[in-house]
Amino acid sequence: MSKLIIKNLYKRYENKGKKKTDKNEFAVNNLSLECEDGEFIAILGPSGCGKTTTLRMIAGLEDITAGDIYIGDTRINDLHPKDRNIGLAFEDYALYPPLTVYDNIAFNLKAKGVPADEIKRRVHEIAPLLKVEDLLDKMPVSLSGGQKQRVNIARAIVRRPGILLLDEPLSHLDGKMRQALRTEIKRLHNEIKCTTVYVTHDQLEAMSLADRMAIMNLGVLQQFGTPMEVYDDPANEFVAGFIGEPPMNILKTTIIKHENDFYFTFENSELRILCPRRYYDLLKDGMQVKMGVRPTDIYVGGPDSKGTPVKVAVFEDLCAERRIGVRVGEELVMMITEDETRYRQGEQIKLEVNGEKTHLFDLETGNRIRPKK
Repeated sequence: MSKLIIKNLYKRYENKGKKKTDKNEFAVNNLSLECEDGEFIAILGPSGCGKTTTLRMIAGLEDITAGDIYIGDTRINDLHPKDRNIGLAFEDYALYPPLTVYDNIAFNLKAKGVPADEIKRRVHEIAPLLKVEDLLDKMPVSLSGGQKQRVNIARAIVRRPGILLLDEPLSHLDGKMRQALRTEIKRLHNEIKCTTVYVTHDQLEAMSLADRMAIMNLGVLQQFGTPMEVYDDPANEFVAGFIGEPPMNILKTTIIKHENDFYFTFENSELRILCPRRYYDLLKDGMQVKMGVRPTDIYVGGPDSKGTPVKVAVFEDLCAERRIGVRVGEELVMMITEDETRYRQGEQIKLEVNGEKTHLFDLETGNRIRPKK
């Protein structure tokens, strides 16, 4: 096992058509992370956020513009990829068609001159972990996508790397196979205890697999924490809207003071939500901010509810849960309920919001507004 440390990492691609004053000048912009021995880290973000570029710099496949990468106490910036003790599995399986599964897994060991007996022992040790022990004599052309990816990952970890890098390994698989292989990757990590960095744009993959997640956008690290920390305590509007399915509802609101209390109010809507008292020192009458609330913290009120009457705009029955969309002004607000009641479009319900679970974001920067300690 090895500790991975990234310090003030930058990557800029030379592009003659791009001005130096462009906002997104760097593909990776001042990234710092620490991944502990045996930890599973997910780098998560939309396309173009810099996650794969970061992985390729760790692997030595991209030059570093500035900053440092350490594995343990060793600075690896100038080490050749083969000398970094890294296992790498890409989204493309890249198996060698003329070779059997056994020879594909053993390829790197043979290239390093590992004795045949040791190669055989390692391949037969790793094959059951990836459930490919019955495929060793087969050719890649006869394998399914899931089987090819298992072989791809087996080839990466048979080298016993200090760091295992996985770049969108499930992206080419169908939904059912993705779920099955995701479970296998988690089980595998728990067995081999290899420090792992997993790149994905799929938040479900990241939250189900990772000990901690690094959320990136436009090359910049937005937040680094456990899945629960990121979900419950987002650092900014981007993270709040990116994590969660459906994502957090984020609405522009005007703070109104009535007697001794503050309320969230919304344009063209009768909805009023009592502001949590922890924010009172920050609030002013007429202040405009963005208010965020998770769909699970919005409810359909009962017959005696004092909630705001609204009409159902969207209803989705997913069996395990139901999703209801209503209009608050011009914005569509989603809620999740386990209530088995089916609603029709246009049907009136009473909307209740747990004000204590709301989050505030700066209208201009999108940064989280936090209560004073």
